[in-house]
Amino acid sequence: MSVSSAQPSPAITLSDVSFGWPDGTVVFDGLSVTIPDAVYSLVGANGAGKTTLLRLVAGLLVPRQGSVSVRGEVGYVTQQPHDEPEHTIADVLGMSEVREALRRIEKGSVEPDDFTIVGDDWDLEERVTGQLSALGLPVDLDRRVGSLSGGEATLLAIVAATARRPSVLLLDEPTNNLDAASRTRLFELIDRFPGTVVVVSHDLEMLERVDATLELYRGELRVFGGPYSHYREMVDAEQEAAESAVANASGDLRKQRRKMVEAQIKLDRRKRTAATAEREKRVPKIVAHLRRDAAQVSAGKLRNSHRDDVTAAAARLDSAREHIRDDRTARIAMPHVELSTRAQVIVDDELTVDGPERVALVGRNGAGKTTRIAELVADGRIVVPFAYVPQQITFDDPRQSIAGAIGDAHPDLSPQQIRAHLARFLFRGSRADRPLADLSGGERLRVALASSLVADPAPKLLILDEPTNNLDIDTTEELMDALRQWTGALLVVSHDHGFLDAVDVERTIEIGADPVGERDGS
Repeated sequence: MSVSSAQPSPAITLSDVSFGWPDGTVVFDGLSVTIPDAVYSLVGANGAGKTTLLRLVAGLLVPRQGSVSVRGEVGYVTQQPHDEPEHTIADVLGMSEVREALRRIEKGSVEPDDFTIVGDDWDLEERVTGQLSALGLPVDLDRRVGSLSGGEATLLAIVAATARRPSVLLLDEPTNNLDAASRTRLFELIDRFPGTVVVVSHDLEMLERVDATLELYRGELRVFGGPYSHYREMVDAEQEAAESAVANASGDLRKQRRKMVEAQIKLDRRKRTAATAEREKRVPKIVAHLRRDAAQVSAGKLRNSHRDDVTAAAARLDSAREHIRDDRTARIAMPHVELSTRAQVIVDDELTVDGPERVALVGRNGAGKTTRIAELVADGRIVVPFAYVPQQITFDDPRQSIAGAIGDAHPDLSPQQIRAHLARFLFRGSRADRPLADLSGGERLRVALASSLVADPAPKLLILDEPTNNLDIDTTEELMDALRQWTGALLVVSHDHGFLDAVDVERTIEIGADPVGERDGS
């Protein structure tokens, strides 16, 4: 499938691309698509292969079959763009060597190599600091990456990618951890980008700003002109038509089966009548035999005809069902816990939680929200069993399987209990044997929640730090529904006020304000 374009050549071309993981999981099989210059969103369920597709385009993965070609250079920003914490901002931007050469020249160096390194970048620091300032980032090029917030690290990675002047920019969940001001700056940067942008995001505002929507579903890539709202209208209309086709096909199958039964009853009645006539010698024997033979031939043809009709109707039903999307939504199962309204949950001078309260921590990037949670966890101020799902979900051994990791974390559980629990989070059968390293961001969240919520005793406080990062929209909606049903206390960090409203947050505490601000969730 291709997008029509007046461009002389497409920005991205995939020709008969096949790719699978070492465990045998097939992601793409014969995928072909051409994508001209425009701004696209790339949507699809968690695990559909969105990040894998970006990595193939970026050249970080090699297809088993087929080819991937890109016109010009590619800039790629991953879901978790954090560099080594000891690296400086200049290191991340790839300008340390030029800066060092400039310093040597300023001190009197006349070495040709220094002038070669600098090239035309005499004003590099001025240009870069201007870009950093425009995005609200620190302009101290010697600052360590480890001191940046998650949102600042994401913006820095985007600056680094665009500084190389790529023709194609690939962004994997770029709005994660960004506050409102940073998101606005990011939107402006994308609007100004002169080439092709492909962005994976669950941010509805971002998805409404694109020229077209790419959808990955069952290993196929489809192109929808227009933003996410247009794509959903198209998909919803398709599903309505598919459900109607299934209903019609089901009705037709019932009708054909009923006809086959009625025909069989009629044939059996005729057979009994003929047998009675022959037994009572109502007709000559030779005539009876001729009638019986003719009846058997006729009955066989009729049975075969009805059997063919039923088989055809069943095939039409199977074909209609193929168009029903039954895997769009993840499942997140929450345990039921009892928590008195007077029970102390968090005992702290500035952040006290009692009973099944729902509290949100908000604030600008770098204000210290994640640090505040770490302090509460480390200082023993949480006085009930709790589960904490951090912003960056990592695993001690990424090569381990999902089931193996849960088993190590909870050695008291039997393999059967582990698999039954994982099935409630849609990790059924062989999916529970997938290596952790192969999981998407949304799948990582489901694994982290599955591990946290199976604990004994069950947690009475759930702490989530930017839980919607890396989730597709359908999984975000499932998470919101699960949290609405949660009967324990909730402490959540999020920049998404729509998400906070949806999970019925009662209090909002602003971190970084002076003094600490607090307001009702209403």
